[in-house]
Amino acid sequence: MDKAWIPLVDAWEGVMGGEVSVTDEGWLRLNWSETLTGAKWTGAQPVPPFEIELEARRVDGTDFFCGLTFPARGGGECVTLVVGGWGGGLVGISSIDGRDASENETTLRRSFEAGRWYQIHLGCAGDRIRVRIDGETVIDADVSGKTLSLRPGPIAVCAPFGLATWQSTGELRNIRWRSCAG
Repeated sequence: MDKAWIPLVDAWEGVMGGEVSVTDEGWLRLNWSETLTGAKWTGAQPVPPFEIELEARRVDGTDFFCGLTFPARGGGECVTLVVGGWGGGLVGISSIDGRDASENETTLRRSFEAGRWYQIHLGCAGDRIRVRIDGETVIDADVSGKTLSLRPGPIAVCAPFGLATWQSTGELRNIRWRSCAG
């Protein structure tokens, strides 16, 4: 039996950079900053195995509009799913064996249009991280035997579970998660 989805609406706290707000429509908005704008979830934290779904769009800027930091394993091992990074077109996980999203086996280049909503689904179970964007599998990573960590720098303010943008304004909506534990 599938577990219920838990909406993540009202417990976001801005932790760095530009203004973090909830729009009249109920969307989370992370406003442009010279570097990172981060929001941290202050409610009950997801614990692997789990699934997260959300929709995200870049309102303006040139870099990532969705940086989803999450606990990938027990013991505090967190990583970040980067969508639209490194100049606007990179998807990947930071960091695996000390290599960030631009230089590991999860690196993928694709185009992202400003103003367009992208459906993002992340599944984290055991030693597997899967990501779909608009229904297309873009990451299916076996991380067994690999070291998982955050990229050194400001993204750590979002751990263990948070969202961020880099030199971009991003909006996120329909953010929800559910446990996949048996």
